Amino acid sequence: MPHPRRWSILAFILVAECMDLLDATIVNVAVPSIRGDFHASESQVQWIVGAYPLAVAVGLILGARLGDLYGRRRLFALGAFGFTAASLACALAPSAGLLIAGRLVQGGFAALMIPQGLGILRSIFPPDELPKAYGIFGPVIGSAAIVGPIVGGALVDANLFGTGWRLVFLVNLPLGAAAVVGALRLMPEGRAAHARRLDIGGTVLVSAAMALLVYPLIEGREAGWPAWTYGSIAAGLALLVVFAFNQVWRLRTGRDPLVEPSLFAHRGYTAGIAVMQIFFAAISGFMLTLMLFLQLGQSYSPLRAGLTLAPWALGTAIGAGFGGAVLVPRFGRTVLQLGAAVSVAGTLLLLLVARGSGELTTWTLLPGILVSGLGLGLVVAPLFDIVLAAVSERELGSASGVINASQQLASSLGIAVIGTVFFGALAGGRFHHALTDTLWLEAALFAASLVLTPLLPRQGVAAEALLLAAAD
Repeated sequence: MPHPRRWSILAFILVAECMDLLDATIVNVAVPSIRGDFHASESQVQWIVGAYPLAVAVGLILGARLGDLYGRRRLFALGAFGFTAASLACALAPSAGLLIAGRLVQGGFAALMIPQGLGILRSIFPPDELPKAYGIFGPVIGSAAIVGPIVGGALVDANLFGTGWRLVFLVNLPLGAAAVVGALRLMPEGRAAHARRLDIGGTVLVSAAMALLVYPLIEGREAGWPAWTYGSIAAGLALLVVFAFNQVWRLRTGRDPLVEPSLFAHRGYTAGIAVMQIFFAAISGFMLTLMLFLQLGQSYSPLRAGLTLAPWALGTAIGAGFGGAVLVPRFGRTVLQLGAAVSVAGTLLLLLVARGSGELTTWTLLPGILVSGLGLGLVVAPLFDIVLAAVSERELGSASGVINASQQLASSLGIAVIGTVFFGALAGGRFHHALTDTLWLEAALFAASLVLTPLLPRQGVAAEALLLAAAD
């Protein structure tokens, strides 16, 4: 029987989803102000932005398993409460180091909260209403992406009661409180009928591997790239190999693996993960370096910088809407290739403007930013379901979790690598030089993702199967 308050529960889950999305993007606008207040080092700036997606990537699959075992409502409420408390700690942070710690905790609790929502919806909506319920996610989350940079800039500029950038974290308090109250008062408790056991060893291995890879990429440049940075990267790669063997061993001995090893036997899926890593690394680096350039190099206010980025979010919404509704059903993977090519074109447009002799203004940057957004939207529309089409129906749930975690890891790696290139080129305050260097790198990454797309399946997985995978 359908839950009588299912649409109200959907609203609270959407609040949590938007809170997570805003926190992943809104800090980009605030980070120049944070840097000024704390006199933060360049690596600390990268950690302030990159710590959150790294923590989400580490905890996402484990969070879903915990919800299956101990109850999705309980984990949703715990995640929302912890996320809200961590947001308050970030707002009150007296130093960059404590702010980074707060961002890691935020990401950890987000990884507990976010996976529970779709599973809860699947348990309270009848099958004929599920597509409508899931269909609301796209427009709401798309709207949050559009207004995120603008809201961030407006909050920092507002400086209510002298809070400055701290308001971008304080805004989470009412949203988080609403999510907690909604979970405790309305949501039913639910567990998976056949929940998998926890793979603590696998979680530790993959977490350590991610940390060993990301840490030297952020800290290495300021430290002068000593031997330990290369040793750390090598150790991280070695741990990933150990993790792979560990997952195969668990499966052979009748234990539940964290990730289905058979996923990576599918060439299309492995190539899809590579495309996602490359493409979203470029996107996350693009957002961070453009915000730093506009506010520190061009002296834009946070609000003006957010408004300058608004055409990018608008282009993303248009590309995803038109691509998903019109182009993808007819052309499949070709839309993904078109999106990667358009992303390259948008980046090259920005390069032409940045390397020209004219003044860089919101209006001169607008064409390149808008085209880049269109490219992102065209890629986002088909990517998830096309990558999932490479795996069997039995593997959909595990494949979906790995894709989500991979996207978060890509964001953290992009901030680490592209941020390092930006700050390395910034010697002597040459902001235009730093911008052009990072734009060349981003164009190369988009082009690399374009080269890999022919390895993906031609058409995406059926919508019904995709909904089930998202909820598993």
